[in-house]
Amino acid sequence: MKITTLYVYPIKGLRGIEVQQAQIGPQGVRYDRHFMLYEVRQPSGELKKVQLDSHPKCALFEQRITADGASVTVCYHSPPGGNPDSATLAVPLEPDVASLEKITIDLHGSTAGAYSMGANFDEWFSARFGVPVRFVYIGDGKRAVLGNTLPPKQTQSESPAAQLQGGSGGWLSSLTSYVTGSSAQSAAASNKPWITFTDVAPLLVASESSLKDVNARLPEEDRPMPMYKFRPNVVVDGEGEDAWAEDFWAELTIRAEAEKEKKEHKLLLTGNCVRCTSLNVDYKTGKPAVGEMGNVLKKLMKDRRVDTGSKWSPVFGRYAFLSGGQDEHYTLSVGDEVKVTKRNTERTVWDWPGL
Repeated sequence: MKITTLYVYPIKGLRGIEVQQAQIGPQGVRYDRHFMLYEVRQPSGELKKVQLDSHPKCALFEQRITADGASVTVCYHSPPGGNPDSATLAVPLEPDVASLEKITIDLHGSTAGAYSMGANFDEWFSARFGVPVRFVYIGDGKRAVLGNTLPPKQTQSESPAAQLQGGSGGWLSSLTSYVTGSSAQSAAASNKPWITFTDVAPLLVASESSLKDVNARLPEEDRPMPMYKFRPNVVVDGEGEDAWAEDFWAELTIRAEAEKEKKEHKLLLTGNCVRCTSLNVDYKTGKPAVGEMGNVLKKLMKDRRVDTGSKWSPVFGRYAFLSGGQDEHYTLSVGDEVKVTKRNTERTVWDWPGL
């Protein structure tokens, strides 16, 4: 197999950025989901996460990393019939947090300290979402990885559903406190897995073989269902593997061609990605799609509710953690060779408290 596409999402929930190369560390792709939007509920002031399923207007915001790599430019695409909007917003990828307000945020029950980016950013997004929002930066915050099955295990015996075929070898025993893009973080700060604003794991892997199966469920006039709607980080072609074979993938070995020594690196696939109504969003209108494209989730529910830990949600893709030493960082490229080097004999079972 080969990597066919790589994505990064500096601001969670907005359109992803397709890249040819991606720098990878224990917290995933560099700059991935380091920023997030929260709706400020009135009159309580409670913060509610802004994501595609609850705020489909997210699909109207495009992100572009500037040529110098120092910031991301956000462009808003007005829906059909809307007033043209040429205004853009520049967001520094490594903000100076010295003067920013520190707040506590909650995402899927995992809390962390974060920084409010300030009124100028809040007002720009609020005007386009039509509700008051707060724009936050994870900075040096760390969200705990919850549950018993998603974190990489130290031994195979810790996870009965993950009895591996072929090879022994231990699971990753610790992840560093590396924050991609930040040189100030100490690698000794924590020996437990932690994440930024990614949902439950640093990386999401998807297969084009399975996407073909999804497209076969749609009328010809609605094809192709684009991969970007599934919001992965790493997409492989699935060559030599059947559709949905990734349900049982436990470890992928990737040959990084961009590195001088062309080293091999491993990803540990620890959990299924269970899906929501974000799949049904029309990226042109910022609303739920009409017709069959608005029923993609329902179509998958017919036979893809294969995870007993989340029996009402269909599965597409696998969550992954980086395997390796404490300072493991490398560059993935489109075209890199990928091999399945370990498989599970049973599907993993979703286990994240409250989700």
